[in-house]
Amino acid sequence: MKMNSIKMKNKLEERFNTNTDWRTSFNRDKDKFRVEWKETGQGISITIPNVIAKYELRGEAALDELEYHVSEALKVMNETHELNGQERHIYPVIRATSFPKKTKAGKKLLFSEHTAETRIYYALDLGSSYKLLEEDMLEAEGWTVERIREVSTFNVRSLANEPKHDRVADNDFYFIASQDGYDASRILNESLLEEMKANSKGELAVAVPHQDVLIFADIQNDTGYDILAQMTMKFFAEGRVPITSLSFIYDDKKLEPIFILAKNRPK
Repeated sequence: MKMNSIKMKNKLEERFNTNTDWRTSFNRDKDKFRVEWKETGQGISITIPNVIAKYELRGEAALDELEYHVSEALKVMNETHELNGQERHIYPVIRATSFPKKTKAGKKLLFSEHTAETRIYYALDLGSSYKLLEEDMLEAEGWTVERIREVSTFNVRSLANEPKHDRVADNDFYFIASQDGYDASRILNESLLEEMKANSKGELAVAVPHQDVLIFADIQNDTGYDILAQMTMKFFAEGRVPITSLSFIYDDKKLEPIFILAKNRPK
């Protein structure tokens, strides 16, 4: 039988109603299922159609993964964390500019501007998950935004970079997908971008369609742009934390969305 929103809601209720400290609700109009802490109201909203799409591809394994990530995220929401002594575990994370600037509880998230499509947030790594940093966490411990930027940038530079290579229609594509939660964050590693630029034969394009992949494209003909656009859209649609379906040209240490440059590109 074909899966629908009500059936999926029932499946999610079976999984998330086992914790007596949580409550669940279903918004039929928005087609969203929410799991939250009873005491604080903090929680996560899940878009049902997206879950159904993944369920139809992967079955119960998709729900196992969803249950794990939602449970971990809820645990993090209910914990108190300190920054002092945790310098090695602070990382930048890339999000779309549409990502909220505040938590559901109204606390301001710490972030920096990046491009017209992306924004940099900061996270405390907790092993199996991470907590996005809030402004009042800095105030409580005497940290500055600049210190967070420096520490997180240093940490992302220390991550291993082992791109997989694929050549399509005389264009070279490189993928970093280590599944450590910070693949897209590597776009902030300027030395990595400069290395890829120095070794490119054509124009270097960069894409962060979702949190768990960073794509470099050495574009050597017009077909390369079409391939990259299709590839980025596919990754964006499939990502657990989508960021942007647009790609960027990297030149002179700057990232410019390709759709802006395309207006002036000679045919």
